[in-house]
Amino acid sequence: MKRKSFIQKATTLAGGSLVASPLLAFTERKKTLRVAHLSDIHLKPGMEPEKGMAKALHHAQNLHPGVSFIINGGDAIMDALAADKQKTATQFDLFKTILKNENSLPVHHTIGNHDIWGWFIKENRPEDDPQYGKAWVVDTFEMKNRYYSFTQQKWHFIVLDSTQLNAAGGYIARLDEPQLEWFTKELESVPKDHFICLVSHIPILSICAGLYFEKTEANGDLMIKRNLMHTDFLSLRKIFANTPQLKCCISGHIHMQDELTYQGIKYYCNGAVCGNWWKGAFNNFEPAYALMEFYDDGHTKRTIINY
Repeated sequence: MKRKSFIQKATTLAGGSLVASPLLAFTERKKTLRVAHLSDIHLKPGMEPEKGMAKALHHAQNLHPGVSFIINGGDAIMDALAADKQKTATQFDLFKTILKNENSLPVHHTIGNHDIWGWFIKENRPEDDPQYGKAWVVDTFEMKNRYYSFTQQKWHFIVLDSTQLNAAGGYIARLDEPQLEWFTKELESVPKDHFICLVSHIPILSICAGLYFEKTEANGDLMIKRNLMHTDFLSLRKIFANTPQLKCCISGHIHMQDELTYQGIKYYCNGAVCGNWWKGAFNNFEPAYALMEFYDDGHTKRTIINY
């Protein structure tokens, strides 16, 4: 073989191996978990929302390979914040009925802001009613608590409650003090050979939180509102920095999608099953859910599915 031909062939083989190796390594990773994250369904009575929720559930259950469970990312119903008791009951009952009839997979629930009853009722706010606030959604979905954790194989999932009542009006995205105390202890309790995924309704970190209104402030600032992203991110990131097992955070709420990597942690905002509240796309993001894949080496992968 001529020297020139040998060098060209050797270079081609070496180059091919250098390009292929990382891809091959990724495809050969053992996937320990496949999870469907369905957020912001915003169910209400009506043909479009009811059929849409059922279609998303069917699609997720028919994925191949299959998924182990579904995460309801919050805002399961259209709204309970300002709805009366009868309207709220109708929405929750409908959600449970469709979930029972159209789904056979385990479901882990997250509290969304619109799942909270009565906070925005202006007159005769039912604060003395035992179902007021988050009690109703916790009871309806048989949740262990408004925040909780569970382990599936090598992954430990911590489901957070992002939405807190704001004394100045509305709600604010952060962890309240009892939850923060529990959360820090929970992180410390996770075995060292396990990886951690945080689940929150409102994003802990998201660029779409600043793009939601598709405009800037009058002075040109890109503003992230207190109800669109965790206001305690700067303090949480210090906790995260001491938690090498924490690999990803998944959320919904924004009805838009982004994927960020910050200081080694993946942040996935996974869009909305309802899109623009069952009126097509929102800010060019179609109705969708996310397929999350969790690998046994701590890596994750997201696929957005426009079902």
